[in-house]
Amino acid sequence: MTDLDHRALDAAAELVLRQIGEPPTVGLVLGSGLGAFAERLSHPVSLPSGEIPAMPVSRVPGHAGRLVVGGLAGARVACLQGRVHLYEGHGAERVVFGARLLERIGCRVVVLTNAAGGVSPALTPGSLMLITDHLNLTGHNPLVGWYEDTPRFVDLSNAYDAELCAEARAASVDVGVVLAEGIYAGLLGPSYETKAEVRSLGRLGADAVGMSTVLETIALVDAGARVCAISCITNAAAGVPGAVLDHEHVQSVAAGARDHLARLVERLVERLVAQLGESPKVD
Repeated sequence: MTDLDHRALDAAAELVLRQIGEPPTVGLVLGSGLGAFAERLSHPVSLPSGEIPAMPVSRVPGHAGRLVVGGLAGARVACLQGRVHLYEGHGAERVVFGARLLERIGCRVVVLTNAAGGVSPALTPGSLMLITDHLNLTGHNPLVGWYEDTPRFVDLSNAYDAELCAEARAASVDVGVVLAEGIYAGLLGPSYETKAEVRSLGRLGADAVGMSTVLETIALVDAGARVCAISCITNAAAGVPGAVLDHEHVQSVAAGARDHLARLVERLVERLVAQLGESPKVD
């Protein structure tokens, strides 16, 4: 990593802030099939990823590739409609560029969402899972080389902020949405896991498995942002009864669950705004 990468992030943040005006305080990363949540923002300003300097553009169906900033629950909120992945050929520093950008433009709290396979038989397609911890099995870490002079040793023991998790649980009660919770295993992809791998993940303590989120969490915690993450369980993982391993199926199930997720996330944002002490700034 070189100073060029840090300067690229600074340049991207500068351009975005010029375009959006007032900085956001809450950021959202919207996973496969979940990007429609950005339509809930009032007075949105939309920036295609390709128009943001150094911002990678996803080639995966279900990831629109836009940064949308607008009003929600009386505060400024920034939504990344989609993300890029290691399996697209990007390095770890590119995968987390969008998450780092959210923090750089002002987001003190970031809510990550993803589509995931259920390792635990209790997680049926369409259910939502609050991530309480993760297993980084990607073989990558976005902090490698990020600090050339002095490596940073980042404490991830509270990577998924305990207070934010409590707010998510309370939000689920408020809106009557069932929210399971568990451990998310992040793998490289793009192939789905084998039955043997899923059995191994279960023994390691994983409840769900996917191909994103963990690197973003590491980068955000390093940057000082607070993180909360929710998985939409779109399929049973290989070997689990009822498993369907197909990306179109993943998008279809995610689309069916997005109303529940949207209600939950909107209420969570309302609670986070109150916790952050924000006064209403937008309609």
